[in-house]
Amino acid sequence: MKPRTTLALLAIFILLLATVILVEHRSEKAKEKKESAEKLTDFKAAEVEKISLKNENGQITIRRDEQGHWQIIEPLEAEADDYEASSLAENFASLRFDRVVEENASDPGVYEIPKKEVSLWIKGKNEPVIIQLGMENPLDGSLYARRADRPQVVLLPSYLKYSLDKKLFDLRKKDILKFDTAKVQSIELRAKEVSWKARRTEEGWEFSQPLKALASRYRIDNLLDSLSGLRAKEFLAEQKDQEKLKVYGLDRPEFKVILGLPESQELIFFINQKDGKVAATSSLSSKIIEVESQIITDLNRKIDELREKKVALFNSWEAVAVSIKKADLSLEAIKEKIKEKGREQEKWFLIMSEGKKEQADESRIESFLRKLEYLEASEFIDNPGNLSEYGLDKAGVEIIIRVKSAEKNEREIRLLVGKENTEKHQVVIKNQDLTYLFLTGSDFLKDLPEKPADWKAVETGSEK
Repeated sequence: MKPRTTLALLAIFILLLATVILVEHRSEKAKEKKESAEKLTDFKAAEVEKISLKNENGQITIRRDEQGHWQIIEPLEAEADDYEASSLAENFASLRFDRVVEENASDPGVYEIPKKEVSLWIKGKNEPVIIQLGMENPLDGSLYARRADRPQVVLLPSYLKYSLDKKLFDLRKKDILKFDTAKVQSIELRAKEVSWKARRTEEGWEFSQPLKALASRYRIDNLLDSLSGLRAKEFLAEQKDQEKLKVYGLDRPEFKVILGLPESQELIFFINQKDGKVAATSSLSSKIIEVESQIITDLNRKIDELREKKVALFNSWEAVAVSIKKADLSLEAIKEKIKEKGREQEKWFLIMSEGKKEQADESRIESFLRKLEYLEASEFIDNPGNLSEYGLDKAGVEIIIRVKSAEKNEREIRLLVGKENTEKHQVVIKNQDLTYLFLTGSDFLKDLPEKPADWKAVETGSEK
């Protein structure tokens, strides 16, 4: 091909490419212009610094603080609900209208404009964007509206009604008593019907009063979550004082909950039920709020409901050894890591005479451990006195479980099992780490081996 021909073709290609780019650019510009023309507002929600909402309920003004949280500044000063405030900003940012009703409306009052009004202050702008709203369109529920600086009357989507009808309570932060439950080191409940103290341990929670016993981690953590999750149904008092505390019975509350925090700090909750309302406040709050009555049920639980019912606290998959002693049987199994088919696996082995190891029946051992893991008391025997009364002076069965957690801490759990009450299918168990006894069902005893062969791996035909 001649050089001149090549240059000519190249020039044609460049010309065509430039034409395509120009057409696409103009098309994109036209699209942007059309989209912009269909918008009542053209800014991002993150750019909104202040919002004022005026409706039948009055006027509410909220402002974003330096940390990005919303605050109510009118008609009172209070924390705003960040989710509700941000939703308000989102709904009016880059707001599209459904259609134009009038290009130059001489009398917006025909559409009941301005029945409601939203003013939005945008970062870097001196004057707010004001959106005035009127009546509903009876055909589809859309809203007649206009921008205060434009003559157009347009129809806005009906979903905006939810935002426009907000009351002061809707925009207020309601979980004003919230705290970090993970930081609580102790909890004390003082009430007319029930009083107790508990402290956090490495394993969970432990009662120190009125008795020393393990507390249910699930129950105590749930109670802390309930306290931290208390939300206002109503704000009863903005600034509490002795007179207001007395009005709601919080000067002598039905429940007082003292939470111990790091560095000897305390957070105290005061909760009282009066005239069908549950009032609450805390030592860190200046307000009194009405909360759901469920918290009364949670605080009224008797100590036996809050006690840990599990005979032994461990995860069966973390067990690395188990031994059983009873009558003429002494059996030990250990879990070890071995390489099999090029992969590292954990296997159970029985320790036979002279330290010889034989592969164990993993399913039977793990099934037994799971039953122990979930074995719970039907009753507690506190201050048991003479163990011989429960057949524990010469225990029928001794079970020792060694557990190694993910943190590599190894510990031993020793359980003594008394004589079975065959009529009631019950047995008494002593955990050597605890001073009290457990009365449990005896069904788990069926999984105890009678002889070493019961826990030996069954040989398959291919292995013989």
